[in-house]
Amino acid sequence: MEATKLAQEIKSLALELGFAAVGITTPEPPPHLEVYFRWLERGYHGEMGYMAEPHAVYLRSNPAELLRSCQSVIVLAARYSAPGPYLPSLSRGKEERGAYGRVAAYAWGEDYHYVLRQRMEILVQRIQEKLGRSITYRCFTDSAPILERELAQRAGLGWIGKNTCLIHPRLGSFLFLAEIFTDLPLPPDKPFLPDRCGTCQRCIQACPTQCILPNRTLDARRCISYLTIEHRTAIPVELRTLLGDWVFGCDICQQVCPWNRRISPAPSFPEFLPQTEREWLSLSDILSMSQVEFKQKFRHSPLLRAMWRGLSRNSAVVLGNLARLGEISRLAALELLQKKLSNHPEGLVRQHLAWSLTQLNSDLVSQTLREHIQQETEPMVRAEIEAWLTQNNPS
Repeated sequence: MEATKLAQEIKSLALELGFAAVGITTPEPPPHLEVYFRWLERGYHGEMGYMAEPHAVYLRSNPAELLRSCQSVIVLAARYSAPGPYLPSLSRGKEERGAYGRVAAYAWGEDYHYVLRQRMEILVQRIQEKLGRSITYRCFTDSAPILERELAQRAGLGWIGKNTCLIHPRLGSFLFLAEIFTDLPLPPDKPFLPDRCGTCQRCIQACPTQCILPNRTLDARRCISYLTIEHRTAIPVELRTLLGDWVFGCDICQQVCPWNRRISPAPSFPEFLPQTEREWLSLSDILSMSQVEFKQKFRHSPLLRAMWRGLSRNSAVVLGNLARLGEISRLAALELLQKKLSNHPEGLVRQHLAWSLTQLNSDLVSQTLREHIQQETEPMVRAEIEAWLTQNNPS
């Protein structure tokens, strides 16, 4: 089959399967590698050491090495459920007020890794049926060292916005990206060159932690998504209040983006439809969960990425934020925090529970912390408590 016709057939098949957009590019090195290198040099990747691992850096610089016979990269986009406009208020609404943490929209449904890989395999099968022969290929979706947004921009799917997200002019940015590396010689699409962010600064101004940098990168060490998902140790004290009610990820920079105002909120695939219990998480339930229960409840969910100790740590912080701002009963929060500080098995979580107690401004806080430190064995928890007691009770 002639290459141009085959490329069109592939795009038609992808759209028939439910993908929202598709483009084709080459496996050449990405055009903005120097920006990536400088980002790593400045340590903006935080604890994500895998991003700076030499072999991973080499592969991101040379995508063709992921499939030696690769001649083309089919880049696919799929919509996930888009949330409404961002509302700064932390509460779920007066009628639903309670101790719940907010979850980024991409995690409301099933794990995109499984769903998109399955759809890509079906697409490849259809392509092979059209050709009457097998092809050499590899499928990826956030599962290999690839600068995915660079490939998507080069395949004509959109531009990389100031918030670092790929923005499609019609579909917005609430998109999953996926790639099929193949030995098929296909004509590449024209790169998307216009920068349609213009002078808009909404995402930069709305970011609570001011993590968005001027060169369309971000300081992951300050990003709420990074802090609640990829960061494995204690959240820096100065950033804890800025998490607000985000217990997993963050959508603010996308919710305020004008290009997401008129997009369809419907996902590409039914597996991405929101599961109500995953849009908002009960902080009490998370803090009461065992590691086994966590894995069972969030099986096939992106929420697994934060791990049990990470999601529990985040829940402790959000509980303190909600109580401090009067979004939930401070008495109820105090009772829950006291209980969990005394019996939670994970030291990292107890450290953040202790911090949340200090946000309550109650006479019982000092007493609770003084009593608890007598039995606490973890140095990091003791240090957290001692620092607060010294500062607030110098005598």
